[in-house]
Amino acid sequence: MSKTFTLSEAQTLLPVLESLLRGAQKTAARVGELEREMQDLNQRIFLSGGMHVDVVAAAKRRGEREKSIESTKETLAEIDSIGVQVQSLEDGLLDFPCMVSGDIVMLCWKMGEPGISHWHGLEEDFSERKPLDARFDKSERERLN
Repeated sequence: MSKTFTLSEAQTLLPVLESLLRGAQKTAARVGELEREMQDLNQRIFLSGGMHVDVVAAAKRRGEREKSIESTKETLAEIDSIGVQVQSLEDGLLDFPCMVSGDIVMLCWKMGEPGISHWHGLEEDFSERKPLDARFDKSERERLN
């Protein structure tokens, strides 16, 4: 974990990260749809003991699925390269490493929240998050000096 963020820096990144997350969620959902389609086709083939399959259409679907998988991975890698951790793509949970009082903690945000208002320790998760307190304002001032 080489990058840390101040609360202000993390807040500033939220609009960009939310857009990236929404894009990754959309492509991941498309992957799920295509997977279900392919599983349904396989099931119909199995149950009928074989059937004529439009190979070209099936190959296009497989290609679309692979492209969606790659797009999702690229978006997640882009978020990671910023230094932000995606804890749950489905729920839109992000963690931002932050130095507070000499310790690294995680500022946490969930898609739909107006801003970052909680944090948790490195060994804790979203369910154990706590409201921000005055130490986070102090860490901002210390970093600027």
